[in-house]
Amino acid sequence: MSTRAFDPKFMKVGILTAAYQELTPREVRDPDPDRAIEDWLEFAREIGASYIQLASALHPTESDVPAEAMLDPVANTLDLRAPFDKTRATRVRAALTATGIGLSDIGYFDNLLHHDRAVRQKKHDFMMRMFDAAALLGVDAVCGFVGRNQERSMDQNLLDFEEHFIPLLEAARARGITYRVEQCPMPGWTTGDNFHNNIAYTPGTWIALHRICEKHGVGDNFRIHYDPSHAILMGQDTRSIFQYLKDEGYGFLIGGFHVKGQVIDARGVSAWGYGGQTVERGDWINGQRSANPADHLNAWKKQVILCEHELPGTARHDPLAYLQNRTVDWLDHQLAARELLSLDVANTHLVVEHEYPKARIQDRARLTPILQGSVAFVRHIDRAAAAMFALQHEVLSSQGIPAQGIGRQAFRS
Repeated sequence: MSTRAFDPKFMKVGILTAAYQELTPREVRDPDPDRAIEDWLEFAREIGASYIQLASALHPTESDVPAEAMLDPVANTLDLRAPFDKTRATRVRAALTATGIGLSDIGYFDNLLHHDRAVRQKKHDFMMRMFDAAALLGVDAVCGFVGRNQERSMDQNLLDFEEHFIPLLEAARARGITYRVEQCPMPGWTTGDNFHNNIAYTPGTWIALHRICEKHGVGDNFRIHYDPSHAILMGQDTRSIFQYLKDEGYGFLIGGFHVKGQVIDARGVSAWGYGGQTVERGDWINGQRSANPADHLNAWKKQVILCEHELPGTARHDPLAYLQNRTVDWLDHQLAARELLSLDVANTHLVVEHEYPKARIQDRARLTPILQGSVAFVRHIDRAAAAMFALQHEVLSSQGIPAQGIGRQAFRS
């Protein structure tokens, strides 16, 4: 019998730069776009993150969605109005080296299957600039959404994915880049009644989309950036999702993580169910879609009426809520990832995403200790899970000693 050494593997803890959109004021960063990245790298070091996920987006002056209609303000830390060339890449690489902070990937979260051909092309052109920037910066992944064509059914959207999204993945493949999809259903993206506006919202569609990718030789370039807050929103739990992927032979699909929770409001669920508020939200006035973009923000009541995003560590420890899938059990999340997925744990990124509304403070002095606490919480939870996994599944297992108890079980009701 060979005894395994205790050798826990930790994930790479980082933060999405959308956590603080106005770190660098617009009057400074608009004329000097890479200043925003330099400032964020210094800030990441201050709050204790080891990596940043670099947020990008169409500049507010170029976006098809007015800022007042957005639940979360645009974070274009990576400004791509001007080409990201070798000179800009050299400057950013120097800042990465100087701060000792790494770059996990670049994130651009938009509807890439938009029904309007011109709008869709604008977003695709922007994504191509993202791919080029990622290649120049030496990162191997871009993170974002798939989206949905609002004028077509979900089955028809699979055909749209094949026609319009596969060419993006082919461009990613040519640059050695993986596209990782975050699974948010984006219910408030439209004032219509659709709840699922990003078709890659659940394991069933991930697998359907990956099969299309495989048919076109880009299966290795399509992965999932898993965010447990969206599973909670849809009544799912992390362990069961991971078990389902493993059972179906797709445990390899998840390639990275957003660390963001969801706290379900039982009163809101009692009023509206998990479909959220369907009528009298305020985005429609007298039976007509409001002409005021600010009213369109009310479309998000499909989500926010029944839940609130959690910045990891800010929600009270609540074992009953964990069992009811009404908030994320972070320790079991990290254990399940190690136990059920095909991960290179030491090279897997764990990215804190801050969307807790009451703490979305654009004030450095106030926000800094909040993010410091959340990043520390995430790092210690991952270390605790790593220690438990190594002890139970490696050290004890190598000696034929069983772990005690049963633990959380997939599919249990």
